[in-house]
Amino acid sequence: MTDFSNLPSTEALKMQAKRLRQKLYSSDVEVSHSKSLELVAQQYGARDWNTLQARAGNRLQLRVGDRVRGRYLGQAFTGELRTLSLMGDGENRRVTLHFDTPVDVVKFESFSSLRQRVKGVIGWDGCSVQKTSDGVPQLVVEGPA
Repeated sequence: MTDFSNLPSTEALKMQAKRLRQKLYSSDVEVSHSKSLELVAQQYGARDWNTLQARAGNRLQLRVGDRVRGRYLGQAFTGELRTLSLMGDGENRRVTLHFDTPVDVVKFESFSSLRQRVKGVIGWDGCSVQKTSDGVPQLVVEGPA
């Protein structure tokens, strides 16, 4: 199985294909734009450009300090990404979030339990591996706030 966890962005991959095409052209080898994209895809172990682009384009790009929004246990939040680390499998990331406003994690009206800082494990799509009893991801990070 090919590890796609360290792929550059789609734009960076396109620039790489452009540089490859220019370098080949300077060596008297003419390659079409689409062929250069396919060659870049092969370098990364993808079947074709469409596969590589899908893997690179569907990943939520995050950095420590980013302002993010999302849902935690069904409650909407905005906050700051405090920690981010890639897990050993390369498919998931461990995150710590600090919410701007504490989120009540209890749905019962007579009781509340507020959380302002939470930790979780999310995939490249921003959804947590852990799910609630109704099958919804516990944590969903949707991107910039």
